[in-house]
Amino acid sequence: MKAWSETASELIDVAMGRKPADMVIRKGRWVNVHSGEIIPGTDIAIIGGRFAYVGPDASHAVGPKTKIIEAQGRYLVPGLCDGHMHVESGMVTVTEFARAVIPHGTTTMFIDPHEIANVLGLPGVRLMHDEAAGLPINVLVQMPSCVPSAPGLENPGATLGVAEVKEAMAWPNIIGLGEMMNFPGVIAKDATMLGEIAATQAAHKTVGGHYASPDLGLPFHAYVAGGPADDHEGTRVDDAIARVRQGMRAMLRLGSAWYDVAAQIKAVTECGLDPRNFILCTDDSHSGTLVNDGHMNRVLRHAIAQGLKPITAIQMATLNTAQHFGLERELGSITPGRRADLVLTSDLVALPIEMVIAHGKVLAENGKLTADIPAYAYPRTARDTVKMKRKLTAEDFDIAAPKGANQVKARVIGVIENQAPTRALECELKVSQGLAEMDRARDVCQIALVERHRATGQVTNAFVSGFGYDKDCAVASTVAHDSHHMIVVGTSKDDMAVAANKLGEVGGGIVVVSQGKILALVELPIAGLMSDERAEIVAQKAQRMVEAMAECGCTLNNAYMQHSLLALVVIPELRISDIGLIDVTRFAKSELFA
Repeated sequence: MKAWSETASELIDVAMGRKPADMVIRKGRWVNVHSGEIIPGTDIAIIGGRFAYVGPDASHAVGPKTKIIEAQGRYLVPGLCDGHMHVESGMVTVTEFARAVIPHGTTTMFIDPHEIANVLGLPGVRLMHDEAAGLPINVLVQMPSCVPSAPGLENPGATLGVAEVKEAMAWPNIIGLGEMMNFPGVIAKDATMLGEIAATQAAHKTVGGHYASPDLGLPFHAYVAGGPADDHEGTRVDDAIARVRQGMRAMLRLGSAWYDVAAQIKAVTECGLDPRNFILCTDDSHSGTLVNDGHMNRVLRHAIAQGLKPITAIQMATLNTAQHFGLERELGSITPGRRADLVLTSDLVALPIEMVIAHGKVLAENGKLTADIPAYAYPRTARDTVKMKRKLTAEDFDIAAPKGANQVKARVIGVIENQAPTRALECELKVSQGLAEMDRARDVCQIALVERHRATGQVTNAFVSGFGYDKDCAVASTVAHDSHHMIVVGTSKDDMAVAANKLGEVGGGIVVVSQGKILALVELPIAGLMSDERAEIVAQKAQRMVEAMAECGCTLNNAYMQHSLLALVVIPELRISDIGLIDVTRFAKSELFA
């Protein structure tokens, strides 16, 4: 994509009628996100991948080779922007993610590749940065800020610090600093956290936030003072109000498992706050959601269903996002000089995506990708990242009770449906032959974290509740935010061993096992996080995974997303890591038995 300075002369000539446009779109209804109007009878002229003219008649820009598109009264909507997301959560590469979301109207993504960073470090970030730069839509990269997410509470496969952030800020496709998850570190004036923020601000780029705490008192105020400019971790209307009042952008997310828009959008629809500082995003969407349900178009439909005016919702997924990242002159609106990214739709509420244009080229029509976007080949260095010292056995998942105990009071991770936080529960469990037992009748099964970066052979065991598994089974995944060791949840230790060993064999992924039989397998050979197959194939395998989890008794919506976050030691209340059970309300290791 050429810079505006390289195309300015052509843009002016097309606007004046001195040169024909590459493309003219005729007679559409212009959704103007700057003025909040819908303007009928609008023509658009495009040259060099940018808008040159937007007005009542572009006939002066039509030449013999100009491509004409008849809008026929359809709405002309700016290409949709996802302000915060992780490609790896889709279980596909950046290229495959783009192929999946372009037909849904997404033309800009702000991605934070901190998943691959936890496995491969800065070289992994560079791989995704370079892949993103070659795509026909705008994929801008935020440099991961917290690797590990909570120093001292986990050990990932790599670490990043101030030096790496400074280096990345000079890369051409880096737009800012990824979510600052270590909010206790910011509040405590941790030198690394503040150094990364300072390096980003010195580069005049945006600092992403992540304040995963319900406390809106002094710690919240201190975090805002520390520099983060946005936050997507709110779940209540008070969270959205507090962030906007303090000068942050409130990012409201609807991912595959996070349903945080409905509660927070009331800040606009009921409390009357200015919507300019609200942004819609997805955060985490798995491939099944992308292929079958949509992406940012899905978020827009949901926001409108909560009572938001369509044009306001569109502003939150276009102009507001571009302004936040300092890209208003490049993205987010259908106005002269900007990149020619737009969607044609016949209904602003149902939002059928009938044509998608990015950089002045038609990429998709009627929900189907029409552009040829070649697959991207990852090098060998991004594979073979699941390092296991030996085959695991059922005994590796034994949990020894205190000596002489007949029963124990165990701390249990409690899953909350459709939310990232967990509950810190306690449960009385029986002891048999010196081992604490699961309690399937009360929905308490085992969870284990298997170290997979350095082949230490270490297995950390604990208990979890909320999945509803009611038969012998196990689910294992090498996607385990953010350190991405292997997480195994099961009601059968034998099945837990089978599941873990299978992922070691295939180089990572997700597997569901019951009574020794593999019910579903999604291979993720790239860093143990992403597939090298087409998104449609991954979506089919992921759907089989969901079905297999349901066959084992799980009734949670998008239970796999809940599973993959059980090691995320920066979101309260209770998590597991390679050093043990972590109380995230205290940011300290907790004993398993009370």
